[in-house]
Amino acid sequence: MTNIRVMLAAILVALLLSACGAMKPGASLFQSSNKDLASGVKSYEDGDYKTALVALKKAQDAGLNKNDQVLVFKYLAFIHCVSGQETQCREEFRQALAINPAFELKPEEAGHPVWGPVFRGEKAKYAK
Repeated sequence: MTNIRVMLAAILVALLLSACGAMKPGASLFQSSNKDLASGVKSYEDGDYKTALVALKKAQDAGLNKNDQVLVFKYLAFIHCVSGQETQCREEFRQALAINPAFELKPEEAGHPVWGPVFRGEKAKYAK
């Protein structure tokens, strides 16, 4: 029975690695019909916050659906938080929650030590 588990684990690891290898290096999993939003998220993921800010602001100016607006505010909040601008971070989360009070961060985002507590603080205000 142990050999079967080891073999299954090896197969699973091989499948996961082959799926990762199919992606282009630096490719983002994020998809959007708005090229500025997609570019902003890609720049954010690459750690180029200055470029990400410009692209995300440009996406806002182009007019977005509500879900994409929330995403822009989320990424702007992330950028402000990691840049030490907590007040601006809070404001971006506030704006995202004003559009969609049910908005939640992904579990891996919610646990972030910098913006996680800020988001939870703003989210708590909408729970009242």
